[in-house]
Amino acid sequence: MSEKTESPETAKEKENNKTALFSLVSRSVSDTESLGARIAREMTDETFFAVCGDLGAGKTAFVRGFVLSLIPEAKVKSPTYSIVNVYRGNGKTINHFDMYRITGEDDLESCGFYDYLDEGVNLCEWCENIPFAVPETYTEIRIEKDPDDPMIRRISAFKIYGSGGERSL
Repeated sequence: MSEKTESPETAKEKENNKTALFSLVSRSVSDTESLGARIAREMTDETFFAVCGDLGAGKTAFVRGFVLSLIPEAKVKSPTYSIVNVYRGNGKTINHFDMYRITGEDDLESCGFYDYLDEGVNLCEWCENIPFAVPETYTEIRIEKDPDDPMIRRISAFKIYGSGGERSL
């Protein structure tokens, strides 16, 4: 992974309640998992991560690295059909959501989304589908595919502060 310096857009992002935390290049699934593990170790006070990116971008690989760094015995897989997978171990709880199939507030209520938010760390894939439901303050992890190289990803993180109902997703 290679680190990128702060972009000129940072001042504008801060004005919009959005602060850039980092932007890195991943050259493999292993890099993406390693970054997830690094974030888990460094951002210990954070409770909600919106993990955004296109289909096949590496969202689940990021989450797998995050979870396995804290709960090594976890069997991490995409919760595409179950909506949520809960991992417990080492005194920690991690809720892994996949909102790809969620279409509205009723779907969130029926899967118990809001009940999970009070316990542990929440990693939520496809938050773009539920911008109305993310907490006021959270960390956005954005994973973007490189158009010229199918193995390269740009992984960026932003801290979103009390956006007053308007979400950056």
